Amino acid sequence: MRIFQGAADNYNPIAPCRAYVERLRAKGKDVQLTEYPGAGHFFDGRAFKPPMALPQAQTTRNCRWQEGENGQLFNAKTEQPYSYSDRCVERGVTRAYDEKAASEAKKAVRAFVNATLKPARSP
Repeated sequence: MRIFQGAADNYNPIAPCRAYVERLRAKGKDVQLTEYPGAGHFFDGRAFKPPMALPQAQTTRNCRWQEGENGQLFNAKTEQPYSYSDRCVERGVTRAYDEKAASEAKKAVRAFVNATLKPARSP
């Protein structure tokens, strides 16, 4: 698994992703997280140049979950089934294109696909 994320993402912060990657690595999984400093959410979306502030958009950036039986999510603080009405859900995010991060991510994905799938080259 390869994950590409902006380190300045205020919609889906990178800290929980880092923790997830470490849990997977501890289980021997082939996972790699590539962080792009200064890049935010939708860093590869040209439509978000200039940045787009969404003051009413919901974000779970401060929510912490636990996974229960059959994949059900629970609020780690309250131990109740998670929902978007939980107090940890906040509002206000920004989406922003980052040309450098987008270009680097495209190159990395192309290199990964070529190395992993070894697609046939056209004559």
